[in-house]
Amino acid sequence: MNNDVRIIDTTFRDGSQSLWASGMRTGMIEAVAEDMGQAGFAAVEVPANAIYFKKLVRDLKEDPWEMCRMVARKMPNTVKGCMAGGIIHPFEAPPPRAIVKLFFERVTATGALNRAQMTANTFGQIENAFPWIIPVFRNLGMQIILALSYSLSPRHTDEYYAHKTREVLKFKPDALYIKDQSGLLTPDRVRTLVPAILENAGGVPVELHSHCTTGLADVVYMEALKLGIRTLHTAAPPLANGSSQPSIFSVTRNARHLGYNPVVNEEIVRRASDRLVAIARQEKLPIGAPLEYDYAQYIHQLPGGVISNLKHQLAELRLQHRLDEVLEDTVQLRRELGYPIMITPHSQFMATQAAINVALGERWKVVIDELILFAFGTFGEDSGYTWMDPNLKDRLLSTPRAKELAHRKVAPDVSLKEIRESLGGPGVSDEELLLRYIMKGEQEIAAMRAAGPYKQYVSATAPLHTLLKELSKHPKVRYIHVQRGDDSLVVRKQSAK
Repeated sequence: MNNDVRIIDTTFRDGSQSLWASGMRTGMIEAVAEDMGQAGFAAVEVPANAIYFKKLVRDLKEDPWEMCRMVARKMPNTVKGCMAGGIIHPFEAPPPRAIVKLFFERVTATGALNRAQMTANTFGQIENAFPWIIPVFRNLGMQIILALSYSLSPRHTDEYYAHKTREVLKFKPDALYIKDQSGLLTPDRVRTLVPAILENAGGVPVELHSHCTTGLADVVYMEALKLGIRTLHTAAPPLANGSSQPSIFSVTRNARHLGYNPVVNEEIVRRASDRLVAIARQEKLPIGAPLEYDYAQYIHQLPGGVISNLKHQLAELRLQHRLDEVLEDTVQLRRELGYPIMITPHSQFMATQAAINVALGERWKVVIDELILFAFGTFGEDSGYTWMDPNLKDRLLSTPRAKELAHRKVAPDVSLKEIRESLGGPGVSDEELLLRYIMKGEQEIAAMRAAGPYKQYVSATAPLHTLLKELSKHPKVRYIHVQRGDDSLVVRKQSAK
């Protein structure tokens, strides 16, 4: 078997989401994008879906279309991927298909996206979204990458994953990957799971994506290599380790010791990584570090980002001291609901309901709408089906609120013309229309534009040019002397005559 190991880089997207709450700015990506694009990655994840657009506009006050064009300009020959699908935001009702199509048409037109990554075994994707959105992506020239989300439960067996692997082959994916979003895989589990998937993949390449949440991801990756996986998802420090992906440097070093050949230029990545570490220190952002083994993660299975938000919410309610009770309730809650996979949005639904249960001192006294819809089976195969506790299902569906939700009509699939008329008319550009739809109006877009151009950082590829540019902004600096070993550079500002 070929011993080459291909690397998918997750620094800009999942690394930033896991460790910086998706707070990686356009200028931070720009400072290292050229290097990352030349490092030989099989693909680089970029923040190019509507969720990250909203983050850039609302919190970072930056134009996501500028980010897309910058990424395309800096990494023109790199495969660029992101989580995608037939939705705009996972917590909202399915949007009109026309707006989803337009969004991905415009993003791909910028050159920022040509690899669509979609989770296959959650939210009814196989039945509801794949039949129409995959042809859209194919027409746009995207690679189609389907993920099988990993979970621990009585129903998520090797046979389950073998069946799901066979089921998604009808969509003719370019690759599959095991998505271990909570870092729950162990070497023992990999030894049966990976063969079950590989044997049923029909020759389609299989990748592995895990998180370092339990401290085992590096070991899991090496075991997966021995079993035949040849593409691994890693991140570059400072956005590796912690709750992010394993560091590219530890993965490639260990793979080489085992006799494999990582196909990536680590020297170039190291240069980019050093620059990102400097940026992290400058902006006082966390630097990912290995985590201690925590068996509790295997019990509650909540992703790290969900726990972080839960802690924040509990602190606002002055209930932070009851975090352990909430985590215990999520375990019971998940069992009652039939073991849905702990991934967005199900993990957020369960954490919210568990917090309500604990805060009120009575379970299910108040129920969020999303779990009533869950009992209706709204979210596809992972909700309201055979595995859900029938007594709980009957209880939720007999509430007055359930009757209201049952009579709520599904909104018609609105045309793009109707959407455009409601958001400014024919004079509004496609990019502006999409921003207004994503942000539900113009107010936050105006605030983003009022903030001015995005902040730029010293580039890793042209440090001297950038240094001189920055120093030129300071009129009192008239003399610059730079020395490295025996090399010396002196720059003097001429006196005005």
